[in-house]
Amino acid sequence: MSPIVEMPALLPALPEILLVVGAMALLMVGAYRENSVQLVNGCAFALLVLAALVVYALPSGRIVTFGGGFVLDDFARVLKILTLAGSAATIALARDYQAAERQEKFEFAILILLSTTGMLMLISAADLIALYLGLELMSLALYVVAASNRDSIRSTEAGLKYFVLGALSSGMLLYGASLIYGFTGTVNFAGIAKAAGQGGLGLTFGLVFLFAGFCFKVSAVPFHMWTPDVYEGAPTPVTAFFASAPKIAAIAIFVRAPITAFPEITPQWQQIVVFVSIASMVLGAFAAIGQRNIKRLMAYSAIGHMGFALIGLAAATPEGVQGVIVYMGIYLAMTLGTFACILSMRTSHGLVENISDLAGLARTKPGMAFFLATMMFSLAGIPPLAGFFAKYFVFLAAIKAGLYALAVIGVLASVVGAYYYLLIVKVMYFDEAAEPFERMPGLLKVVTGVTGIFVLLFFVYPAPLVSAAAAAAKSLF
Repeated sequence: MSPIVEMPALLPALPEILLVVGAMALLMVGAYRENSVQLVNGCAFALLVLAALVVYALPSGRIVTFGGGFVLDDFARVLKILTLAGSAATIALARDYQAAERQEKFEFAILILLSTTGMLMLISAADLIALYLGLELMSLALYVVAASNRDSIRSTEAGLKYFVLGALSSGMLLYGASLIYGFTGTVNFAGIAKAAGQGGLGLTFGLVFLFAGFCFKVSAVPFHMWTPDVYEGAPTPVTAFFASAPKIAAIAIFVRAPITAFPEITPQWQQIVVFVSIASMVLGAFAAIGQRNIKRLMAYSAIGHMGFALIGLAAATPEGVQGVIVYMGIYLAMTLGTFACILSMRTSHGLVENISDLAGLARTKPGMAFFLATMMFSLAGIPPLAGFFAKYFVFLAAIKAGLYALAVIGVLASVVGAYYYLLIVKVMYFDEAAEPFERMPGLLKVVTGVTGIFVLLFFVYPAPLVSAAAAAAKSLF
C-alpha cells in the first residue's frame, strides 16, 4: 500500500471545495443576470477542467483526512479524472440541444457541478458516513435533472420513478450500513476490515443490503428496473450524463468498499458479485434485442456492460481491479461518442430516437455513420477496437482467479449482445434511406471525433490508461 502523507486537512478535498464554491457563485450569476445560460455553462465546463487539473496536481501517495473518512490515493485520482471528463463532456453535449429545444436553463450546469461534487466525495469515501453523504449529494441532483423538461410527461415520469426507487435503494443501503456498524462497532473501512475477520450472519446481511444500494446506482440486475424508463424519458443530454459519470463513481465505491472494508470475508461477497455480474450480462444481452428506441437500447446495453465490469471485481485481485478501471475508461469514451451521435438525430420535424430513423445514414451522413458504426463494433467487443481490450482485461483477470464459468458466460453474452449492435450498423448501411438528419453541431462533432479516434486507435498506444489503472489498483491492496 502507498505511504500515507500528512498534509492540511482541506487540501485533499480541494477539487470538491472548488466545485461547490463555483456552483454557489454561478447560482448567484444565474439568478441575478439575464440570459446567463451560455456564461454559466462555459464557467461550469471550465470549473470541471480546473478540478481535473487540481486532482492531477495534488501530491502523490495515500492521503487520509477528515478523521479517516476521506482518502485520496491513486485509485481515487484516476477515477476522479474520468468522472470529471464525463461531466465536462455532458455540458458540451447539452449546449446545442438546450438552444434547439428551447430548454436553456442555467440550473442544468449547476446541478451537474453539485452532482459531480457528490461523485468525487463518493470515490474518496473511506467510511460509511462519507459514502452516504457522497451518494445522496450525487443522487439528489440527478433526480432533478431527470425531470428537468417540465413540459414533457415522459421526463416528469422519469424523474419521479428515479426518485422513488432511488429513495428505496438509499434506505436499503442505510439499513445495511447500520447493520455493519452494529456488528463491527465502527463506520471506518479500516476498522471494519479489522472487525470483519470474525464474520457472522449479521455482517453478511449488512453487506447484502449495502450491495443492493450499489447495484441500484450502477443499474445492475436485480436493481436495474429504473434504467430503461429513465434513460428513455429524461432529456437526451441527461441520459448521456446518467450513462457516463455517475456510473464511474458508483463502480468506484462498489470496488473500494468490499476490497478495503471486507477483505477477510472475500468468498462471501464474491458470490454476490458473481451472481449480479452474470444476471446483468445475460439480461443486458437478451432484453435489448426487441428494443426499437435507441435510448432504451443503450439502457439495456449499460446494464450488460456493468455486468462485464463487475467480472473484474469478482476476481478480487489487483488485475481484476485494473480491468474494472480500464473497462470504465473505455466505456466512458464509447458511451459519450454514441450519445453525441444520438443527439445529432434531428430531422426537420425535431429530434428522433428510433433505430429505424438511422436507415440509410451511410448515404446521407457517411461521417456520422462511420463513427456510430465504430462505437457499435466497439461496444460489441470486436477487435482491434477499444471495447475488445476492455473485455479482454476483465476476462483475463477472471481466468487468472479461477472463475472460468464467469468468463465463459461473459463471452457468450458478448456474442448475443453483438446482434443488436450489428443490427444498427445493418440499418445504417443496408436499409433504404430515411429522412436525412440536419447538420451536426460543432461541439457534437468534437466529442464524436475525439471519442471515435480514441476507440479506433486505442490498440496503438494503450499504455497511459493501462498503466494508470495498474497503479490505481495497486493502491487499494
